Amino acid sequence: MSPLIITIDGPAASGKSTVAQRVAQALNSTFLDTGAMYRAVTLLAMNTQTDLSDEQALIRLVEANQFNFTPAGQRLVVLINRQDVTEQLRNPEVTANIRYVAEAPGIRILMVRQQRALALKYQRVVTEGRDQGTVAFPDAQVKIFLTADPEERAKRRQIELKAAGIQQDLDTLLKAVEARDLSDRQRTVGPLQPADDAVHLDSTNLTLDEVVQAILKIVEKKIG
Repeated sequence: MSPLIITIDGPAASGKSTVAQRVAQALNSTFLDTGAMYRAVTLLAMNTQTDLSDEQALIRLVEANQFNFTPAGQRLVVLINRQDVTEQLRNPEVTANIRYVAEAPGIRILMVRQQRALALKYQRVVTEGRDQGTVAFPDAQVKIFLTADPEERAKRRQIELKAAGIQQDLDTLLKAVEARDLSDRQRTVGPLQPADDAVHLDSTNLTLDEVVQAILKIVEKKIG
């Protein structure tokens, strides 16, 4: 039987991961953090000094190394060649370079393949990313497109980094968010755009709890 899939797509720092974690927990579902997959490839490329602008080199890197993605509670545990790199994935340098990997069509094809394979192992999945409702799971029963103003998203990213002991200037973060938005919208494969049947939700003036409750209501309305 096909799993129940709820997709939450949206731009960088819109709160997708945190919201998806909370929604998955409320619905006793598996949380799939697809961004962690692209971050893992980025991290390995940086550590091996692989040219991030060389798509074929990135594909060879993925094919030559063992990646293991395992949903565990409300996060995705990532192993590269049996080494747990989960805590390294939010490094600012990884964030700054992930766009090169995310824009590579061949890598996106490989990652979407893994996302679909993972989802089939579970009965209920809440997945977040940029193209979950449009490319990875176009037949998902519930699709959310979560947005927020760029400045608000930059503030959220700053708070997130500060909690991890990393200090970043707000203006720098805002420029990074806007650059990532442009990059995500313009890529040829899996661009950032809402699915035709997605429900749009602007979280700029909403608390985390309010966003989660709004999505739970949408889920209840669509599937009961």
